[in-house]
Amino acid sequence: MNRSTVSAPAASARAGVLRNPVGGHVPVAGGLASVGLSYAHEIGAEAVQVFVANPRGWATPAGNPRQDEEFRSACAAEGIPAYVHAPYLINFGSHTEATVEKSVASLRHSLRRARQIGALGVVVHTGSATGGRDRDVALAQVRERVLPLLDELTHDDDPYLLLESTAGQGASLCARTWDFGPYFDALDRHPRLGVCLDTCHIFAAGHDLTGPSGMKQTLDLLVETVGEGRLKLIHANDSMDVVGAHKDRHQNIGAGHIGAEPFRELLAHPATENVPLVIETPGGKEGHAADVDRLKSLR
Repeated sequence: MNRSTVSAPAASARAGVLRNPVGGHVPVAGGLASVGLSYAHEIGAEAVQVFVANPRGWATPAGNPRQDEEFRSACAAEGIPAYVHAPYLINFGSHTEATVEKSVASLRHSLRRARQIGALGVVVHTGSATGGRDRDVALAQVRERVLPLLDELTHDDDPYLLLESTAGQGASLCARTWDFGPYFDALDRHPRLGVCLDTCHIFAAGHDLTGPSGMKQTLDLLVETVGEGRLKLIHANDSMDVVGAHKDRHQNIGAGHIGAEPFRELLAHPATENVPLVIETPGGKEGHAADVDRLKSLR
């Protein structure tokens, strides 16, 4: 595959006229379309994220063709950009061969299922260097195992692989904005590679989004590190903990230590134009609907 000539549908073309579609991660147990899209409509979501497998397991279940087609058709008809979140267990920096092999199978499954349901991207956590191994060794393993998966994405309707940094716990391979640089380099800055920025994670990792122009400076650093157009999705989550706490505990928009104003700044930044926001906040359906409304008002 010639990596310099791969094209992909822009999120803006699939997201209608909204600068930033706002939505949420929706439950799909019982039916991708019948349950997931019904929930999305009830919370007023303009974008959705789903699991296509148990997020805390290694199973790679086949989809329901009827539900897949209904989901894909409805999202296309309503202009709802959809995303898949890969299972949490995936770690390409692991020192355990069994974990790495299962990570390959799991991510390949998520990428395949994403294409089947018309999802624009697959979010995967960037993982950590376990077993006391050197960071460079772990990144070399990331290259060895992930680059072939990226090179399998040869169709125009294949999803992007979206790297999501962590809150900086343990031997994390990617927590601060500049950590994306070595990760992208390890994967040859592949054209199907993008970023999913989680506001809670980046805050917990040490970027103070609440200071003067804190959000702007963080987004500027991200663009400087990975280049323009690589930010494809935002997980919009407030934080239960203070900046730099290295704790991944999400809070409702405006109710945590980030507060509402940085999200207004985020929604006005050039790097976020046409980038959907997905909430992963507590509170169930009522809380999710309130958070979606809050972000829409800030938009």
